[in-house]
Amino acid sequence: MDTMRDRFVDVTTRLLDEDPRLAVVLADITAAAFEPAQRRHSDRVVNVGIREQLLIGAAGGLALTGMRPIAHTFASFLIERPWEQVKLDLVHQGVGAVLVSAAGSYDWPAGGRTHMSPGDVALLDTLPDWTVHVPGHPEEAEQLLRHAVADGDRNVYVRLSAHQNDAPVAVEPGRFATVRTGGRGVVLAVGPMLDAVLAATEGLDVTVLYAATVRPFDAAGLRAALGEKADVVLVEPYLAGTSANEAHAALADRPHRVLALGVPREEHRQYGAIPEHLAAYGLDAASLKARIGTFLW
Repeated sequence: MDTMRDRFVDVTTRLLDEDPRLAVVLADITAAAFEPAQRRHSDRVVNVGIREQLLIGAAGGLALTGMRPIAHTFASFLIERPWEQVKLDLVHQGVGAVLVSAAGSYDWPAGGRTHMSPGDVALLDTLPDWTVHVPGHPEEAEQLLRHAVADGDRNVYVRLSAHQNDAPVAVEPGRFATVRTGGRGVVLAVGPMLDAVLAATEGLDVTVLYAATVRPFDAAGLRAALGEKADVVLVEPYLAGTSANEAHAALADRPHRVLALGVPREEHRQYGAIPEHLAAYGLDAASLKARIGTFLW
């Protein structure tokens, strides 16, 4: 299986050949993979070097000229480091871009804290009108990337990860997919958390929803999945509680409980590998089974 990042390069390279409005702005990360596309489209594939503020500023400038820019680097360098430019050069100027990240919350533990961004989606929640896709498989990444490029001039964040599920889900942008049905509550698995959630809930009488798009939050889909018990467990691959307010707002007119699971605020000061980080955060299947079972029963 290819990775989401591999698929991003392949699909974007083809889209550059097809769409003269599309441009790609890079900050060294993944630049080598785009060299063939840069040779063909030197005016629309731009590497600004290790200048992440300029990365977003250039994307905003291209959008002002009517282009549809894709800006790409690691999540911590795409959202956190140039945060003022995201806020001003895109949102304040009233223009849109597609921000495509890699190495989200725990993808490259050897890179240390500088290369981890569990707070990226929570940060974007402070700004209006962002679409946020969190695919769990390369097939989903391709579909959601194509949708993002074609999504008018909206600001869209596509959060890619080295952590991925074994099989894709037939996703509809902006809608939760029902993967399993039950009567004792709903577990909402976001992106690459689906496989662990399915293993953790095997044999449990719960509904499992899958979200590859988290903003806008599919409030209607969540409400429709609930039975008499309005108990919801959120399992997100970034900061725990990021979507808790969205779930509470969706259920504001009825008594409900929400358990928000994700990456904790406390910094995990060790390297290791992705599975070790998931276990440390309580996001592996065994830990999820215990935490979900305790909450729902």
